[in-house]
Amino acid sequence: MHSPAFWQTSRFRIALQQPQVMGIVNVTPDSFSDGGRYLDPAAAIAHAEQLLADGAHILDIGAESTRPGARTPDTAEELQRLQPVLAAALGWGVPVSVDTSNPVVIRAVLEMGVDIVNDVRALQRPGALAAAAAHPQAGVCLMHMQGEPGTMQQAPVYDDVVQAVRDFLRARWGEARAADIADERIVLDPGIGFGKTPAHNLALLRRQAELLDLPRPLLLGWSRKSTLGLLTGKPADQRQAASVAAALLAVHAGARIVRVHDVAATVDALKVWQAVSGDTYNDNTTTP
Repeated sequence: MHSPAFWQTSRFRIALQQPQVMGIVNVTPDSFSDGGRYLDPAAAIAHAEQLLADGAHILDIGAESTRPGARTPDTAEELQRLQPVLAAALGWGVPVSVDTSNPVVIRAVLEMGVDIVNDVRALQRPGALAAAAAHPQAGVCLMHMQGEPGTMQQAPVYDDVVQAVRDFLRARWGEARAADIADERIVLDPGIGFGKTPAHNLALLRRQAELLDLPRPLLLGWSRKSTLGLLTGKPADQRQAASVAAALLAVHAGARIVRVHDVAATVDALKVWQAVSGDTYNDNTTTP
């Protein structure tokens, strides 16, 4: 396994020796877990502040739902949702990520000073790679997804899902490096629930160690996913315990960042895990 090292972002160098918690802020009407709750900018800003109070190290703000069948907002609509929330969050002295695939949005938010572009399409849309590369320190997260959100859950098939994800992420890492995105700016996400059956998702968790030979650290997003609903029989807003369990399993298997809705519970669980593993949990691992 490679050294966790750090994640270079626009304003911050994020140490990855200890697991980082990325708190989710969905500024959307239709996200699978909390669609509409934070569409109003004031509600989204208050929610983001609460996530930081709960212990989030990074905020991930998104204005496009990627649940199966969700409508894709146009560029103006996506930016309109994002801008007031980003204007507030960028003044709080914490790393701010934007969950987007739109090259125009990528350019606009990086010009605002956003630290990270978190792209479920791994910067594959025309112009996206160049938009991210144009900012020499911006962090990027490259995620694996089979298909597109509207159709990705229509009978996804793999010969070997772990091998397919590993090969894809290594290839996209290579494309990013070829576009002059420095190694330390990149993290990789296997894309739990994106074009994968529950069996595929569980295989990725069971065999996550096989992804640790990838050249950059892993970010995992298990929070409230439908596989957890299948296992527990619970609706999305009642999957906190399952989500925390999956996040801990992912960290135990080598993930350096976990993207979660339930920040406070995840942070508490990580404190216990790290106490048992012999390392005191540190809430301050990000430096300008």
